[in-house]
Amino acid sequence: MKIDIWAATVQASLGDPIGAPVRSPLLDAKVMIVDDESAMTELIRAYLQDEGYTNFVATNDPHQTLDLLRREDPSVLLLDLTMPHLSGFKVLEAIRTERALRYTPVIVLSDSTSADVKLRALRLGATDFLSKPVDPSELVLRVRNTLAFRQYHTRLANFDAVTGLPTQTLFDRGIDEMVERRDLVGGLVAYFSISVPACRALRESVDQVTADGLARELARRLDRIASVENRATAIATGTDRAPRVARLDADRFGLVLEGQTDADSLEKLAKQLVLALSDPVVIDLHEVGPTVWIGIAMSPGDGPNAAALRKSADLASTHACQQGIAPYMFASPELNAKTLQRMTLGSQLRGAVQRGELRAHYQPKVDIRSNRIIGAEALVRWQHPELGMLPPGKFISLAEELGLIGSIGQWIMECACLDAANWARAGLGELKVAINVAKPQFLSGDLCATLDRVMRESGLRPRQLVIELTESMLMDDVQLSRGLMSDLKALGVALSIDDFGTGYSSLSYLKSFPLDELKIDQSFVVDLPGESADVAIVRTIVDLGHRLDMSVIAEGVETERQLACLKLLGCDHYQGYHFSKPMPNDRFAALLRHENERHGWAVSLTSKET
Repeated sequence: MKIDIWAATVQASLGDPIGAPVRSPLLDAKVMIVDDESAMTELIRAYLQDEGYTNFVATNDPHQTLDLLRREDPSVLLLDLTMPHLSGFKVLEAIRTERALRYTPVIVLSDSTSADVKLRALRLGATDFLSKPVDPSELVLRVRNTLAFRQYHTRLANFDAVTGLPTQTLFDRGIDEMVERRDLVGGLVAYFSISVPACRALRESVDQVTADGLARELARRLDRIASVENRATAIATGTDRAPRVARLDADRFGLVLEGQTDADSLEKLAKQLVLALSDPVVIDLHEVGPTVWIGIAMSPGDGPNAAALRKSADLASTHACQQGIAPYMFASPELNAKTLQRMTLGSQLRGAVQRGELRAHYQPKVDIRSNRIIGAEALVRWQHPELGMLPPGKFISLAEELGLIGSIGQWIMECACLDAANWARAGLGELKVAINVAKPQFLSGDLCATLDRVMRESGLRPRQLVIELTESMLMDDVQLSRGLMSDLKALGVALSIDDFGTGYSSLSYLKSFPLDELKIDQSFVVDLPGESADVAIVRTIVDLGHRLDMSVIAEGVETERQLACLKLLGCDHYQGYHFSKPMPNDRFAALLRHENERHGWAVSLTSKET
């Protein structure tokens, strides 16, 4: 039967569509008939066909019974007891001693009226008894009742009565099939063991009804997430009806994914599950915010079958609960170490601003013709008490995940504006300072008010500030982006598109944005001047920027040859290690003083410089 049990049982529970002819799903059951008289097998078949049954397996040789049962797996067996070459009692006894056939429903047929015969058959495991000659109405009644009881038993064995989700038995069958076809699907089979202690706690402290209400809500949320995550793979493999979510215990659920390729995507889903399942729910005036603990196991590394994967995932979930550091853990020690390290780093990052651990570094922006410093890009660093100075790549994505990017962005904004204002007050020139703005900051609705306040408090003139945005950020909602950018321009600040060329901006939209600068991504600079494709791309970006009355700056310039090529292509400004790495404020101010003394002029702005 494998996973077909699940599909058939669900269909049976759904019933027929409105307006469709009424047909009992029991009529599709497979009926097997074993009788040494062919006339009897044909008669029984005819009686049942008259009632709508269509699926039959029959034999007049009782020696074939076991092989047919194993191969055909019928829903019910009609077995004659008094066959000359092999007694039906012997067949029945053999059936009940074989594990896989032990619970197959068997209706025995006999022309004997002896109570001892009936009792012996029932003791050997017969489900029901039917006398010969067979009465058609009694035959139909016994078959229908036996099939109905089996369907009900199958439903109880395979589906949770409260949530309607598959239970462990059916869930494991589906997972074993996924593991077997893993080579066909590609990728990994991932097993999530999801523990929600509140389900058991509510039952013990409040009542069963409230606990069941929470379980149903959690099942609904899980099913919604699983249907989205598995849709593409299910359609591709034809397994869209296989169970992906199960209730494994009173306070434990399971979720399975196939075709997964990396641990990062599984970690992302684990975070999504934690957020979705821990969101408070009100049940009969009780507001519950469940705590969730998730263990993640992957085949083949963490187990070759469902039982092994479940054991590994359950253990990981238990460890997550006991340690309390992260709401999810991998069964793999290597992946788990990475997760714990990331979680610890995230916990430490939450207080980094308050503890004064963030640092502002500045990378000079240089005029490509005069080699003068005309501005700087402000970059945040984290002075970790144990790991030392961490670059943005080590913690910015983590800050975005944890919702900390807003506070970090505001910190670097305040610091950069104050430092740039102080450079001007110290006679080092009114340099422009560029600040990267993250998507949450851009869409927050209060960016303009924050910038206006910070500039007034620091004394920075609006013309000295450049706000760097990314293509993907702007293209999510073009109309909204255009309005937000117009508000920023009204403050008097300049706008720049960072990493230009790596996103998906349409030129028709680009020309309508109030931009002042294009930044060529360093991926197009690294192979200059040798890579002809990159030369063509840079030339196109420079020409495009100039035609739209924007200045063009290249980032990631590391060699003299790259700089010479950019100069020939007409690029306006550059930044990169060829001139200087990012540096702390005091070193940057010292560099400005040195440049002033060496050239005998104060750093200033020109008409095209941003």
